[in-house]
Amino acid sequence: MKLADRVQLVKPSPTLALNARAKALAAAGVDVVGFAAGEPDFDTPDFVKAAAVEAIRQGFTKYTATAGIPELRAAICEKLKKDNNMSFTPEQVLVSAGAKHSLYNLFQALLSPGDEVVILAPYWVSYPDMVLLAGGRPVFVGTREEDGYAPDPRALEQAFTPRTRAVIVNSPSNPTGAVLGREALAAIGKAIAARGDVLLVTDDIYEKLIYVDGPFLNAANVVPELADRTVVVNGASKAFAMTGWRMGYAAGPKPLIAAMQMVQDQSTSNCSSITQKAALAALQGPTEPLEKMVAEYRVRRDLFVSGLNAIPGVTCRLPEGAFYVFPNVHGWMGKKFKGKSLDGSVAISEALLEELKVAAVPGFPFGAEGFLRMSFVTSRANLEKGLGRLRDFAAALG
Repeated sequence: MKLADRVQLVKPSPTLALNARAKALAAAGVDVVGFAAGEPDFDTPDFVKAAAVEAIRQGFTKYTATAGIPELRAAICEKLKKDNNMSFTPEQVLVSAGAKHSLYNLFQALLSPGDEVVILAPYWVSYPDMVLLAGGRPVFVGTREEDGYAPDPRALEQAFTPRTRAVIVNSPSNPTGAVLGREALAAIGKAIAARGDVLLVTDDIYEKLIYVDGPFLNAANVVPELADRTVVVNGASKAFAMTGWRMGYAAGPKPLIAAMQMVQDQSTSNCSSITQKAALAALQGPTEPLEKMVAEYRVRRDLFVSGLNAIPGVTCRLPEGAFYVFPNVHGWMGKKFKGKSLDGSVAISEALLEELKVAAVPGFPFGAEGFLRMSFVTSRANLEKGLGRLRDFAAALG
């Protein structure tokens, strides 16, 4: 069967694939330590679940407007004003089936064939493929671990061409956990502001998972003249442990949001009506469950990073946000494990899963060869067990 050319441009998600393999092994009774998952191990708060149950009981199970129910879109505007000091009207908000869906709609509505999107590397694996599916071209600007993954402003400016339509910024970052400071955000914002036709796309999905002092900031907060050229993407998945509920949103310029809604009209229509009621409760409810989750993640982060830095051949930067560590394993590359050469992060990841039953995502698909992405959304006992297996792996390298 002949398939569309666009399908040949993209690759399966390595994070989803590795997580599926780890889950299949676990289902078969194998003792796998999973560091691949990008979702909280905490349960959705009870008050959120109760709102969903009540919606079902009241028969709120029909179609809604594609863009979302009015009260949820209003609550998102209130949240953006209160938490982010950004002003939007409900007409500037589109509720979708997850933040990934919001980004997909955005690129489909924004890009014509050959248009470019600047992406900071390391990057979330789905950004380039979503750009490619929309007929666009991803343009990568590399960042360095020693710079806290802040881009060089000159490199960013040199990446712009007449075809540049947007720059996407993700802080806290998947995969690095880096939180860009005010200076770095200002440099990014000013570079975009100097180009009157370039859009800032700020992926704020991890904004609530921060372990450093000070308020969360995105580039539009630091460079307010970008307000009318900014799209904020966020959702309920990470902050409220609602990954499976599938609720995300985008807020931005009205013409672009209207175009994104037309894309969604002809694909999924509305986000689940029940999920929308649950998300409304999450946005308006108590913050104690989130605070408890963040406090536990901070402890796990410190435990994990300390353990990784004690393993020969590994160095690990302390992430300021999200729930990932991004250890540098260049010290393992070129060595052999059971006679097999470890020529890159993919080979290391394969050996860890097949031989040590540790699921860690290779850095190569994130644009960062020589690194591994590991999440600490698992128990402290599992973190200790995984660290023990990683120590055994390092000791066996020849």
